[in-house]
Amino acid sequence: MNRPVTTLFMLMSVDGKISTGATDEMDVDRDFPQITGLREGLHQYYEIEQTTDLWSFNTGRVQAKIGVNTADMPAGTPVSFVLLDNHHLNTHGVRYFCAKSKQLVLITTNRDHPAFDVKEDNLHIILQEKLSLADALTILKEQFGCERLTVQSGGTVNGLFLREKLLDFVDIVVAPVLIGGKDTPTLIDGQSLQSANELSRLGVLRLIEATPLQDSYLRLRYQVVG
Repeated sequence: MNRPVTTLFMLMSVDGKISTGATDEMDVDRDFPQITGLREGLHQYYEIEQTTDLWSFNTGRVQAKIGVNTADMPAGTPVSFVLLDNHHLNTHGVRYFCAKSKQLVLITTNRDHPAFDVKEDNLHIILQEKLSLADALTILKEQFGCERLTVQSGGTVNGLFLREKLLDFVDIVVAPVLIGGKDTPTLIDGQSLQSANELSRLGVLRLIEATPLQDSYLRLRYQVVG
């Protein structure tokens, strides 16, 4: 395979929501620790997260939402980060990830992205005329030696991975809560299928493991088979 093995790893509610609401001010990382019945078992998600792949894919939008554009510079980690971004990160946000990452690969279609003004040895930019996740993943493997990649992006980009058949595994920690709301982001968002002719673009899964966790949390691991 000419791309990394990919695993979608996310925390979601029982009804598939990956945020607590429809605005950027609402976020599970910020809100779940404040809620009795959720805070008690939340640590298990972060503990599992520490065992995921040493290459992590995310988006500038998600990272800007949690404050990296103004945050204090972090300590370095052994993790290499891949960020998809056109305009959400500023130069501080890019430098933040340079400080945090072993290698930082930024994918963009914006020739004027602030990352071009950042000079760091571990910063690499994949500039595309039109976004192609498949091509970007090939470059990650062939040029940067990325063999396995954990995807932790938002629902829209998760949907691109799904529709382009770029997911190999799905690893979900389910929190014991119902959130609801048609505009609240879900695990897979993006464009809906429009006809039966598109059903081949579904993600059919085979259950590998279902593990009850403490405090009514649940871990579900699947292989994508279709």
